Amino acid sequence: QVQFVESGGGLVQPGGSLRLSCLTSGVIFELYHMGWYRQAPGKQRELVADISPGSKTNYLDSVKGRFTISRDNAKNMVYLEMNSLKTDDTAVYYCTGDFLTPGEGNWGQGTQVTVSS
Repeated sequence: QVQFVESGGGLVQPGGSLRLSCLTSGVIFELYHMGWYRQAPGKQRELVADISPGSKTNYLDSVKGRFTISRDNAKNMVYLEMNSLKTDDTAVYYCTGDFLTPGEGNWGQGTQVTVSS
């Protein structure tokens, strides 16, 4: 059974930092293309960052230079380090993954990130 479990969200002031974690199970993790999506109430869901099995990364333009996606194949985990957070980063963040190529086949339950002064 595929399970993705996110953690690390919370309340942070503008300019602050958070690290999100996603623990996966039920997949051959080293062969999965992983990503982070986010969705704010009333707004369209958007892909924040993704990382291939070979650790190639892509980022949403608005987070480039501020966010870093990484993976630890030994732990079956993917991370999203978020720095210089802005109020517009407030959203529920979801861990996603699919076999070999980018996709949205599997989702976690999400973790809330709130950026507010």
